[in-house]
Formats: sequence, structure tokens, C-alpha cells
Amino acid sequence: MMQRLAGALLVLACLGAGAQDESPPKKVLKLALRVAETSFDPVKVNDIYSRTITPHIFEALYQYDHLARPVKIKPLLADGMPQVSADFRTWTIKLRPGIYFADDPAFKGQRREVVAQDFVYVFQRYADPANRSPNWGYFDAQIGVAGLAELRKAALDAKKPFDYNAPIEGLKALDRYTIQFKLREPRPRLVEAIAGSDLLGAQAREVVEFYGDKIDAHPVGTGPFRLKQWRRSSLIVLEKSPHYRGEVYDAEPAADDADGLALLARFKGRKLPMIDEVQVSIIEEQQPRWLAFLNEETDFIGGQANDVPVEFVNQAAPNGKLAPNLAKRGIRMGRQINADAFYVYFNMEDPVVGGYTPDKVALRRAIGLATDVDKLIRIGYRGQGVPAQAPTNPHTTGYDPKFKSEMGDHDPARAKALLDLFGYVDRDGDGWREQPDGSPLLIDRASQPEQSARELLALWSRDLQAIGIRTKTSVAKWPEQLKSARAGKLQVWALGGSSAQPDGQTALARYDSTQFGGQNLARFKNAELDALYQRMSVIPDGPEREELFRKVKLIAAAYVPYKFNLHRISTDMWHPWVIGYRRPLFWQEWWHMADIDLERKPK
Repeated sequence: MMQRLAGALLVLACLGAGAQDESPPKKVLKLALRVAETSFDPVKVNDIYSRTITPHIFEALYQYDHLARPVKIKPLLADGMPQVSADFRTWTIKLRPGIYFADDPAFKGQRREVVAQDFVYVFQRYADPANRSPNWGYFDAQIGVAGLAELRKAALDAKKPFDYNAPIEGLKALDRYTIQFKLREPRPRLVEAIAGSDLLGAQAREVVEFYGDKIDAHPVGTGPFRLKQWRRSSLIVLEKSPHYRGEVYDAEPAADDADGLALLARFKGRKLPMIDEVQVSIIEEQQPRWLAFLNEETDFIGGQANDVPVEFVNQAAPNGKLAPNLAKRGIRMGRQINADAFYVYFNMEDPVVGGYTPDKVALRRAIGLATDVDKLIRIGYRGQGVPAQAPTNPHTTGYDPKFKSEMGDHDPARAKALLDLFGYVDRDGDGWREQPDGSPLLIDRASQPEQSARELLALWSRDLQAIGIRTKTSVAKWPEQLKSARAGKLQVWALGGSSAQPDGQTALARYDSTQFGGQNLARFKNAELDALYQRMSVIPDGPEREELFRKVKLIAAAYVPYKFNLHRISTDMWHPWVIGYRRPLFWQEWWHMADIDLERKPK
């Protein structure tokens, strides 16, 4: 009896000890991406899926105010806004002292402060040919640091490693906390180009050198989260960085923005991040991703990388209103036209669809005219889109909702007439057109294995078959297709792109001949458009720049290296325990600005 009593007392003692040691439950945000990540090294990514993760780990000099509409840029790691020369060619930026990278073995037990040289190093990494950054051409065109391209060329010409110790005329750490940019040309909008934590967050040289070719899996930044677990193409877990500095919630919503003002009143002064962990699953098929949200296995579905699947959006939000059964569960919804575009690109170096001769232009124009964008939106996207007339995106400069071009036309009769005129006719009577030289005409469009991609492909293929053009498909996972696209190995592929800043010129990078393998997947080259693109970079916003936008749109519509189809209407939904969500316009980071109400979340 005494032994049983002693055992019971021991159990009670253990339970008591456990109760005393029990930590409060974690606030965990669970969501999904519809396409797998490619890397967590910002220098090597330009896909939206990886760039949804990186800005929660890394931090740039500047950021977008989370609640301000219209958008507003404010300091993040910078100590105030830049000092700018009158000609917009010299920019001097002070860093906030006392900001540290997350702890990592690369630092050998020492806390590592962010210094000006770390941002010099970031730009050097983009220029280093060994990194094969898809963003190098974009940054060189948009920023144009004096001397950096020359240093890159010297490494390529000599076939030697990039010299990270060589001085660079236009990129200097003037002292421990001061960075100076000197640019080849005026750049009135430089602060927009450097405000992305997804690509231009501070990196420490010793971390990159410590991990070498495994740096993709070891992102070490200054941000609110750090990588806790990664199963490639399956699961990504971020945890609150334990030594993150004392940033607090603050924002500047407009005076008439009731929702923004309510969020500010609720959270102002709260220490960030407000949640402990983020678990990101990769769920490529639309139905399982939607069911995961309905079954409360994920807390949120939305954003550019995780939007409500178009197959289910009309039952979830009939006529744009949240379905009553979801409303009863406390689910909330937001909708907006995105600053994005979905398009088909043609490889301009491909012998069938590429080239600049009249017959090749006619073929691409005919394919564009055969594409029934209204049906694509109605059936493929379940009505969640508006037709695109040009490369520029809503919410950006250069976008004109009144602009009209052939890009938005559906005219199969005109498509057939063009093909007939330039010799794409059925010579052997089998019902399919041949090329002007009599060789077979077969269009090979790359695609992905998931059901949604197959549906969109089927619509497009039927449109082409209706004008006598045969099609085939090359299927691979999205990251593999992107790799092939950058290498110029695909003939035709459909994908989307979103604006990362308010300047509409960023969307026109797809036409810049210096950005082959990066933004310019079509490998399009046109001297007139290149000159317009360069001119747009150096002048302030205004009527002259808007006229340059118009000219670029006309050239784009004339040569058709890209057939722009639509701008999406996105639908976001979140369960009632997710507090503080607001969809960003040009940035991806918001997890640190949201909270989880554990009282409302099912146990």
C-alpha cells in the first residue's frame, strides 16, 4: 500500500513539475504554396514562390508601408531616406547601427552586426558570373552601378573568379554605416529598385563562404524569421528569430481607410513578429490545396503564390460575395485586381516561332489572334481576370486602362488570312498547315503536370487547332521549366509575372536585350525598344515618360514576342483566428504583421 501511495505521489509530482514547465502554446501560421521553391539564396531566384519566403528572412534598406495606399516607401535597415544628388546619379544611405544577423555557426559564436560592406557584397554577388543570377541584367539595367559591369566582364574575359576585393567606382562603404551608390545614368526611382527584401536583403560574406554551394539551404538574414526546417518541394518551416531586434507594429493608412485604421489601432506598438512559427506546405494540385484550407489544415489561402483556386472560386465566392456557408464559419475574404499579367512567350531564337522576318511575325500574330482570351478568362480562370492589352500591369505607372491594341483581339478569320498570306498553308491536304518552305508546322508548348495547367493548355491548343496549327506538349515541373526557359531551350511557355514596385518599367524588362536568361525569357532584341527602355530609366515620371510607355507598347504588339492574356482578379480567404492580414501590392512579406488568436483557433 505504501509503495502504491509513493508511486501515486511521484506521478503527481511529475505532473506538477510538467505543469510548471509548460510553455504557452505556439502561435503557428499554416499555409501552402502551389509551386515548389527553387532556392533560398536571393541572388539565385526570381520566381514568386521562393520570393515569398526570402523577405521574411532577409531585410533590405527600405520597405513598403504595410497599410499605406497609395504605397509608401520607408526605411527598414536604412537610417532615414537617401541623400540624392541633383542629377540622380549619386545616392548616399546611412545604415541603422546595432542591427544583427541571426545567430549561425558561420559566425563562430560571435554576434555579427550589419555594416555597409554587406550591401556592397550583395551587389557583388549579383554581378559574379559564377552565381548565374537571373536578376543581374535587371539590376544592371534598373540601377547601373558604375564599374560593376566592367568588373563582371573582366572576370568573364579572363575566365577567372570574380574579384570581391577589387574597388568599384560606384559602390563604396564610406564608413561602417554609410553606403554610396554612383550610377552610370540618372536613376530617379532608385529607392523603388532597392526596396525589395526578397532580393536585396543584407547578406554576410562569411556565411556564403562558410556554406559554399549549399548556401541555397542556409539563408541567414536579419529578418523576423529564420529557417527551421526544409524538405525540398514539400515543407518549409520558419521560426521566430530569437534575437530579432525590437521592431514594433507601425504604419500610415490613409485617413479614409477604415480597415487600415482599425488594424493600426489594434496592433500599434506590438512587438514583431507576433507569431512564433510559419509552416508552408507545397500543394501543387488545386483541389487538395483548397480542401486543406476548408478542413482547417491551413489557416490562409491567398496571395500571389497561394490564391484561391479558380476551379472553386465561384462556389466559394458566387458573384464576388463570400458564400454563406463560409461566412457562418467566420471565414473572411478579400478581392482585388493584381499588379500582374499572365502571358505566353515565344522563343525568338527558335527556328519555328522565333525571328523578325514578316512571316515569323505573322505566325506569332496569328497565334495571338487565335487565342480566345474571353473564353480563357471565363473557363480557364472562372471569370477571375480582365483582358490584357499591353505588358504593363495595373497599379503601376505606364498602365492605361483605356489603351487598346491587337494584343487584346480574338479574330480567327484574320489569323487564317495572315497565315495564308505568308505561306503557312496545308500543302498535303491532311488538314494541318505547313511552314512556307513546306516543312511541318508543329508548336511545342511547355507545361506542367497539374490539372490546372492541363486545362489552360487544352483551351490554347483548341484555339490553334481551329486555325489549322498542330500542337504538342512538353511536360515538366515548374522549376524545371523555368530553368529550361532561362537557358533558351523552350519554344513556347505560359507563365505569369507580377510587379515588385510601382514603376511600370519593371514589366518592360521582358523586352530588354541585356536581360536574356533573366526577365527577357523570349530573348527579344530590338534596338528602338532598347533605346526607349534606357531613356525611360533616366527621366522622371511625367508626360514624356508616359509617351515612351505608349511607344514600347506599340512595338511589343507589332512583334509579339509575348502574347499577354490577362490580369488576374485574386481572391484571398482566411480563417477567423488569422488577424491582421492585408494583401500587399508589390511586396511579399506580411507574416510578421499578422497575429493568431489562439482562443478562436481549434485545439
